[in-house]
Amino acid sequence: MKKLIAIDLDGTTLNAQSLISNTTEKALKNAIKNGHYVSIVTGRPYRMSGQFYRQLGLNTPMVNFNGALVHMPEQKWADEKETGIQRDLVFDILAQKKALNLDFVAAENKETFFIDSLDYFDSTFFASEATPSNLLTAKNLVTDPTSMMVRTSKDQAAHVSDSLMKQYGDYVDVRTWGGPTPILEIVSKGIQKARGVEQVARYLDIKRSDIIAFGDEHNDEEMLEYVGWGVAMKNATDQIKSVANDVTEKTNDEDGLADYLERYLDLKNQ
Repeated sequence: MKKLIAIDLDGTTLNAQSLISNTTEKALKNAIKNGHYVSIVTGRPYRMSGQFYRQLGLNTPMVNFNGALVHMPEQKWADEKETGIQRDLVFDILAQKKALNLDFVAAENKETFFIDSLDYFDSTFFASEATPSNLLTAKNLVTDPTSMMVRTSKDQAAHVSDSLMKQYGDYVDVRTWGGPTPILEIVSKGIQKARGVEQVARYLDIKRSDIIAFGDEHNDEEMLEYVGWGVAMKNATDQIKSVANDVTEKTNDEDGLADYLERYLDLKNQ
């Protein structure tokens, strides 16, 4: 039976070096070779995840910004969907940067990003160079962004998330990226990975019961609950493990996804 394999990136498909290992790449490509679909479902923007789409040689729709952008990379797609947040909210949060102990505030859309200061700018992390046009100002950000990204310390992440939800919970959802960097992703209310996966499955004509998804963090919860078979990584949070159908025997740094998928789909015998 043909499956849709929905894969989170950070803490799941990517190892501690934020790379797809040769072992995991081989397993996913083998799944595709055997007639299954693989779709990346991530909190990252496309510019910071497109390299993995290309590495795996995918031709399926991709979900970015935790579901705020569902698109077919590098081509026009009639079903593309992008949901934004209010521009004024960005500057409201920016005004609280010091009070919330934020390193930076960034606003993003499909094509570009805006960051309030270059003090914490890392061209490798943002997968791009920054110019004055990338500074987060009222002059540069003229439309509603698809997403916001803020960075704080690991011990402050939960407090920042709670504070933002108390203030803006009627308008946005705050999600944790996962992985080694304490990034919070802010998207329009109701946006979640599950909705993106649903759209991808509908396009590919895959039943909900034939979707298997892998995740490790808070932003994967609805996705793992929605799909036919949700798998939490060994390194996942306790909450994610509690909603999953199963847990991998190995962590993301031990090719846990590849190990589980090969056994689940019986790939080694095909």
